[in-house]
Amino acid sequence: MSYLNDQILKSLKRARKAKGLSQRELSAKSGVPQSHISKIENGAVDLRVSSLVALARTLDLELELVPRKAVSAVQSIVRKTINTDLMNTQRCAQVLPAYSLDNEVDDE
Repeated sequence: MSYLNDQILKSLKRARKAKGLSQRELSAKSGVPQSHISKIENGAVDLRVSSLVALARTLDLELELVPRKAVSAVQSIVRKTINTDLMNTQRCAQVLPAYSLDNEVDDE
């Protein structure tokens, strides 16, 4: 398997997990059979463009052919977007207590 193909497969799996979807749920939403998704993620089959498009769109990703000269700029933008999304997710995931003992007033 080529490095690029491996990166695409890892990206699909990472995006599926980030969305909190099982392979079965992704299958139901994308129309790609769950067994095929499993084989794709494990590199056991060649990824068809039609499957890639269906999976990517279901995972809120878009495929785009980028001129080779612009690849590093696009990758930089994607990394920045991913990092921003990650920071926002982490902020939202902070667990706050339902109450605080510091502001309680004693009724006695």
